[in-house]
Amino acid sequence: MAAPKRKHIILACTECQERNYASSKNSTSDPERKEIKKFCPKCGKHTVHKETK
Repeated sequence: MAAPKRKHIILACTECQERNYASSKNSTSDPERKEIKKFCPKCGKHTVHKETK
């Protein structure tokens, strides 16, 4: 059986470092870290969220 290609990731706010969202990505077709603009409830505004280690 082959290893799963989709990987679970955690997204953290770049301003307050709060870990707010969980997502998944295909690690073979997208090896770079994801950056998505999402709403941060702690900051109270839309900020860039980056994939954590």
